[in-house]
Amino acid sequence: MKIIGCETLHCGAGWRNFSFLKLQTDDGIVGIAEYNESYGSKGLTGVIEALVETIVGANPCNHEAISQRLYAMTRQAPGGINQQAMAAIENALMDIKGKALSVPVYDLLGGAVRDRMQLYWSHCGTYLMNSKAAEAIGQPRLKTLDDVAALGARVRESGYKGLKTNIFLFDQDPPLYMPGFGRGAGGPELNVEMKVIDNLRAQLQAFREGAGPDMGIHLDINFNCKTEGYLQITRALDDLGLTWFEIDLYDPAALRHIRNSVQTPIASCESLFRLREFRPFFEHHSMDVAIIDLPWNGIFHSMKIAAMAEAYEINVAPHNFYGHLSSIMSAHMCAAVPNFRIMEIDVDDVPWKDDIVTYVPEIEDGCLKLPKGPGWGTELNEDAIRAHPPI
Repeated sequence: MKIIGCETLHCGAGWRNFSFLKLQTDDGIVGIAEYNESYGSKGLTGVIEALVETIVGANPCNHEAISQRLYAMTRQAPGGINQQAMAAIENALMDIKGKALSVPVYDLLGGAVRDRMQLYWSHCGTYLMNSKAAEAIGQPRLKTLDDVAALGARVRESGYKGLKTNIFLFDQDPPLYMPGFGRGAGGPELNVEMKVIDNLRAQLQAFREGAGPDMGIHLDINFNCKTEGYLQITRALDDLGLTWFEIDLYDPAALRHIRNSVQTPIASCESLFRLREFRPFFEHHSMDVAIIDLPWNGIFHSMKIAAMAEAYEINVAPHNFYGHLSSIMSAHMCAAVPNFRIMEIDVDDVPWKDDIVTYVPEIEDGCLKLPKGPGWGTELNEDAIRAHPPI
């Protein structure tokens, strides 16, 4: 069996796009993977297609040899878009190998150690702060703290035991606090005003009011602060009993300082690439939970990262705010790693999300059931994808 080429597909998803790779072989087996070009990765499709050209003729079952070759070819421009392209290829290769051997991908990773993965409802309210996204989802836009409390109740009534939210500011435009991503005021200096902390406390208390005392609440602070600002926020909110503060920071020593300064657990690392970037964070014991982005690192390499985390007694969680194929891919990793913490999933999304794949993730009591079937256990519905052109 040899690789003969690829095809890329894109689907409009309201306020973003879902993107997919189809890796083709000469015996008709096609491996699929989801990747993301909507956030900071413009041009990723072109890099994927260029790298696939270099492996035409290779045996797709030799995925580690191919991954190492691609890494060597891109060594002078490591990480970033090159790594995301390699990850998409690796993920498609694993689907091909699973299909060729008639086994699920998690069997290629050592087999499943669990058949249910606990989920948390990610970006809870975040998309609903945007009128365009709320309209695409078919839910009312959040306008008040009462709306936040009602959303918390909806999460609880849906059976989820955890939710994650971002920073809302109802009195500003845009209403999401995202200066670390170049959106709205506050950048590039990233200093935190007291009103942000006060509003954030009220927001989290509203979620708690609606979701109840047993709901695990995660706060994602993203890249929106420097070390000083992270300390201001985490110290001020340390009494709320959150499941974790999620912080994006590229300095492992600074993150360890924050972790030492609060009682609430710290989750981080979702924006890191490959073992070499994760290693100093593990060596500094910078976080309580290591977040691994599988579409950016590839499932086989993500297992290596998880194995390194286990050596430091750290559990892992996937970074998963994409479509259903990504959720299924992440579920295979979560099923196979022994040091699993919890799995992220976007619940509020466009209604046609379910039409894009032939098998939709099965969720029961806030847990995702183990996928079945060879490879990922699902295929792309190309008619549904083409029915929603990319935006």
